[in-house]
Amino acid sequence: MGKLLQLLAHPDEFKAAIQLKFFRNSLHVRDPASQAQTLTDCYVLLKKTSRSFAAVIEELHPELKDAIMIFYLVLRALDTVEDDMTILPEIKTPLLREFHEKLNLKTWSFNGNGPNEKDRIVLTDFNVILTEYHKLKPEYQDIIKDITLKMGNGMADYILDEEFNVNGVSTVKDYDLYCHYVAGLVGEGLTKLMVLAQFANNELMEDNFEKTESMGLFLQETNIIRDYHEDLEDGRSFWPKEIWSKYTDSLPSFHKDTSVASENQGLYCISDLVLNSLGHVKDVLTYLSLVKDPSCFNFCAIPQVMAIATLATIYNNPDILHKNVKIRKGTTCKLILNSRTLPDVVRIFKHYIQVINHKSRVEDPNYLKIGIKCGEIEQYIESMYPSPNSIPAGVTKKSTEIVNNINARSHIDEEVSESIKTEELHCNLVLGAVLLIVSGTIVYSLS
Repeated sequence: MGKLLQLLAHPDEFKAAIQLKFFRNSLHVRDPASQAQTLTDCYVLLKKTSRSFAAVIEELHPELKDAIMIFYLVLRALDTVEDDMTILPEIKTPLLREFHEKLNLKTWSFNGNGPNEKDRIVLTDFNVILTEYHKLKPEYQDIIKDITLKMGNGMADYILDEEFNVNGVSTVKDYDLYCHYVAGLVGEGLTKLMVLAQFANNELMEDNFEKTESMGLFLQETNIIRDYHEDLEDGRSFWPKEIWSKYTDSLPSFHKDTSVASENQGLYCISDLVLNSLGHVKDVLTYLSLVKDPSCFNFCAIPQVMAIATLATIYNNPDILHKNVKIRKGTTCKLILNSRTLPDVVRIFKHYIQVINHKSRVEDPNYLKIGIKCGEIEQYIESMYPSPNSIPAGVTKKSTEIVNNINARSHIDEEVSESIKTEELHCNLVLGAVLLIVSGTIVYSLS
């Protein structure tokens, strides 16, 4: 009832929820009736272990749909081992390091998770994942195995790092490295798959996957900032000491000390972390401009628009010091609907960058830096989609290349936009008819 009232309080979000549920055109519909039982079982596992990615993965182009689904499940299994604190380090560490070798086997499963581990099914039923993994193209198998090897060893390194286990990450460099292992490597694998399938530009593999790294780090760092209170309750912390030590001697004090002074220091710390995350935004937008397949674009863009919306929600928000803060369900529906073309994604980013800038407080020691960074991002957006009758100042060769990339994919966005207009028309007609019926019923009852 609470969510329904929330939707009714925001009519545009209510409409978005209706349109998403009943009128959104799926790019590629999966047909369970035509696939092997083991593949069906894998998609069941996907739905059980992913609330946010399952629907988008199922709409991917058939060339990559199963490969990315299996990639997700393999990494979910790896993460379930790493995240389960009931598994002894002497069992967990070698298992993480050797997990990629399990992909060479025809059958293997693991029953060593604690009974309360919510995703343990992905390990107990790993046999079906292996069956479908071996059906993938060898090139796709190699990419999945390589990323599993790198991620597993990275996770194991952190388990053995006593300083990390006691005090979390120390420096921003450590923070970035941790995010690389848990998110950046995922992006690297997805990028390799998309480029190999010719669904993304080869440029994404240049500069040591710099743009790809920004995609992963932007998502992971946003989640880490948001999850401050939840992580404290779990007895861990990922905020880098190099940043939080500017504002307190003890990271838990932001939650425990309810004084105004402590809250202000907590908000200043959050703004410092947000400033760090905003440094990835230009690479994120460039990356998205180089994804050519519409379904892969959706898959990449939706998490990113969720991240910028989340960042704007938690920025200068004292609630995150005491509870988990999320964007509204209706906002999520609206973002999913409005992130199917590059121009729409860019508009979403511009909106939330302006929200962040307007929420800044003059007394915040990061006030000027936040303002400058937001200005840089808005100028970059202007170079991508110049305002009418304006020429961006200081147009460089690089920004010219960005515009060329956008022009090269403009026909894709135009085709998707036409489909969106049809959806909206059908949704508006139905909602209009419902409104007329309800109005007529009310008038009749009063007459």
